[in-house]
Amino acid sequence: MSYTPTRSDWAAVAPSDAGFDPAKLDEAIAFHTANETAWPRDVLKHLETGHFEPPPWNEIIGPTRERTGPNGIVLRGGKIVAEWGDTARADMTFSVTKSYLALVCGLAVDDGLIKDIDQPVGELVRDGGFDAEQNRTITWRHLLEQTSEWEGELFSKPDMVDRNRNLATEGAGKEKGSFRALQKPGEYWEYNDVRVNRLSLSLLRVLKRAVPEVAKERIMDPIGAGDTWEWHGYRTSVVEESGRKITSVSGGGHWGGGLFISTRDHARVGLMVAGKGAWGGKRILSEDWIRRCETPSKKHPGYGLLFWLNADGTQAPSTPRSSVFMLGAGSNIVWIDRDHDLVVVVRWIAKDAFDGFARRVLAALG
Repeated sequence: MSYTPTRSDWAAVAPSDAGFDPAKLDEAIAFHTANETAWPRDVLKHLETGHFEPPPWNEIIGPTRERTGPNGIVLRGGKIVAEWGDTARADMTFSVTKSYLALVCGLAVDDGLIKDIDQPVGELVRDGGFDAEQNRTITWRHLLEQTSEWEGELFSKPDMVDRNRNLATEGAGKEKGSFRALQKPGEYWEYNDVRVNRLSLSLLRVLKRAVPEVAKERIMDPIGAGDTWEWHGYRTSVVEESGRKITSVSGGGHWGGGLFISTRDHARVGLMVAGKGAWGGKRILSEDWIRRCETPSKKHPGYGLLFWLNADGTQAPSTPRSSVFMLGAGSNIVWIDRDHDLVVVVRWIAKDAFDGFARRVLAALG
């Protein structure tokens, strides 16, 4: 990637000059807008219906925001090839936030605050969350790979709320929230927002600062992100650390909160990841950390360290197996395709339509 945008200037290039068939690229964009998510614009109302879980576990404890319409951006070589919808508005982005947590964790690793992600978290974090027998051997890797099997309640939400969660049937699953005997840490993969929030709190403890403060200083400002993004926690997630009251932010918008961010700022972060942690010749994160985030976990070949992968071809069959994704409900998607020098952000597309959109984008390249 030879081009890096500045904070005030982002070069655009005609689709034909970037190797695209303009008409076919327009078809891909039209396909997206014709396949908008079924979610209503009133996100709060949608969450309160029990989309993720039934009462009382569906209580919203963080801020929400009405969503905008379908929008997206296609970058090739770092330059804007196509842009549609409102890409400047900071919208909720749900579990894309998890990948941002992985990036902040990488800063802690690069700085030596976390010397080994296979170290038990409880050796550094002594707030009682890792004292129980079930939790004592949980490592940073387990939390990052979603294999921790952490047991407990955090910010009024028990880990049970996401046991037996099946993303394929999200919003219609019958088993979610039902009892499942826990296995040893590292032995079972499960997508669990409570456990991701436990990672976020653990990072706060190690950093001794609010996670968004570190993200802004070390990632977002250096890459020229705007000033509209926000990262929220819950009304129940204010903790004391080093004599200060700090809000522990969430890894998604499941119960409100999480990252509210524009499509353009997502694209900047995607470019930094595509550049393996570098931005315009400056090192934001180590290349080694990005590589680790993109390494398939032993218990789920389609998942790395809070990043989705396509190693088994199931995430998006039409895209290269090397594709990397930051994914959130709704659907909110950051697609990184180094094989074609692409970074694509798509917001509010029907979940089952993304592969069709991606197929059309790649077909436009010939």
